[in-house]
Amino acid sequence: MDDAGVGWIAAIIIGGLAGWIASRFMNSDTGVFMNIILGIIGAAVASFIFGFLGVSFGGWLGYLVAGFVGACILIWGARAVRS
Repeated sequence: MDDAGVGWIAAIIIGGLAGWIASRFMNSDTGVFMNIILGIIGAAVASFIFGFLGVSFGGWLGYLVAGFVGACILIWGARAVRS
């Protein structure tokens, strides 16, 4: 998170927004706290995957995109495990 220039408070806000967008996109009924967790962990997961592929995002918008993609991956994975 520090490499992208996003602080902890901004990470929580952006992570919450990314998690909320992903939960709406994936039709998942999660609460506010879970949206924040999904967004932050999702951003870390997506950043790792994108970094492995040689793609990097920077700043707030990049963190939002990575959080959205990662949260969608996490929601999909949770649904796959539950089924």
